[in-house]
Amino acid sequence: QVQLVESGGGLVQPGGSLRLSCAASGIIFSIATMGWYRQAPGKQRELVAVINSGGSTNYADSVKGRFTISRDNAKNTLYLQMNSLKPEDTAVYYCNQAKGTLRPWGQGTQVTVSS
Repeated sequence: QVQLVESGGGLVQPGGSLRLSCAASGIIFSIATMGWYRQAPGKQRELVAVINSGGSTNYADSVKGRFTISRDNAKNTLYLQMNSLKPEDTAVYYCNQAKGTLRPWGQGTQVTVSS
């Protein structure tokens, strides 16, 4: 049974930082291309960062230079370091595979950027 559990969200002021984590089980995490997605109120879910099994990364233009995706295969955990946060980064953040069949979505973690 696949399970994706996101954590680390919260309320942060503009310019602040957060580190999100995603604990994965039920998949062969080490060979999976993984991604962080986000969904803002009234908008479609979008893919913002991707990391493949070799550690190569890609980012949406809206977060490039501010967000860093990483992985720890020994812990089956995906991370997203978010710096210089902006109000428009406010969303629920989810992790999932970014290549192949999407897995059942976790509950996500809420990130709110506001003064």
